[in-house]
Amino acid sequence: MQQVLPPYTTQLGAGLGLVEETKLLLSLYELGISTADLYDKALDSGLFPLVSARRLRNIVVECFAPRYLKTQAAEYLQLLVPHLPSAAINQLFLFYTAQANSILQDFIHEVYWARYTSGRNTLSAEDAKDFVAHAVREGKTQKPWSDSTIQRVSSYLLGCCADYGLLSANRSTQRTIQPMRVYDSTVLYLAYQLHFSGLGDNAVIQHDSWGLFGLETADVREAFKRLAKNNWMIVQSAGDVTRISWSFKTMKEVVDVITQN
Repeated sequence: MQQVLPPYTTQLGAGLGLVEETKLLLSLYELGISTADLYDKALDSGLFPLVSARRLRNIVVECFAPRYLKTQAAEYLQLLVPHLPSAAINQLFLFYTAQANSILQDFIHEVYWARYTSGRNTLSAEDAKDFVAHAVREGKTQKPWSDSTIQRVSSYLLGCCADYGLLSANRSTQRTIQPMRVYDSTVLYLAYQLHFSGLGDNAVIQHDSWGLFGLETADVREAFKRLAKNNWMIVQSAGDVTRISWSFKTMKEVVDVITQN
C-alpha cells in the first residue's frame, strides 16, 4: 500500500539509531509521561554521564519522542526489551524510526534492498549521496538542500542502517550489506500494529513498511500463514485477496504473547 509521506527532513541528524540510548530511555518511561518530564528524569538518572544536557535534550525531544512517545510505542517496547534478542528489538526500532523519517524508509526500499537483490554486497557513500541528491531534485524536501546538507544526510542514512544491523559498522566509503532475517515477533507485532491503526486486511499485507525487511506482498502472506500455525491469526487467501481473523483484541495481548514465546 503506497503511503503519502511527509517531506524529507534532516531530523536523523539529531540521532541515528540510538539503540542503547533508546533502551535506557525506555527503562525510565512511565505511562503518560511527557517529553519534558522524561528529559528531566533522564537528566537526573545518571544513566547518561557522557552526554551533555543539550545533547540529551535533542535525543529525547527530536528522536525518542517522535518515534516512541507520539506513537505510544514506548509502553509496549518497554515490556519487550527484556525478552527479545537485540536484533529483534532493533527491527522494531527500525520500523518506528522509518515511520518518523520517511527519507530512511525510502532509502532502504529503493537503494538498500535494490542493491542487495541485484547481487551487490556493498553500499557506498556515493550511492547514498546520489539518492539524497535525486530526492532534492524531485522536490521531496521542503526547500532545496545545499551540497553540504546532502552530504551530511547521506552519511546519516548509512549510519542509521549500520546501527540497526543492515550495514557493517565501519566508516569507510564502502559498507558491507548485512541483510536481516525478519523475526516472527516482528511480523506479529507489526501485523497487529497496522491492523489496530485501522487498516483493512489486504492493506496490512501490502503496507510499505514490510519493505524495510525485504518482504514483498507474497512474502508477508506466507509469514502470516506461519503465525497462523500458532493460532495467532487465521488466514484465508484466494488469489490476491486475503481475509484475516485476528486473534487478539489489544496490543497488550500481542506483547504478552511475544514475551511468553
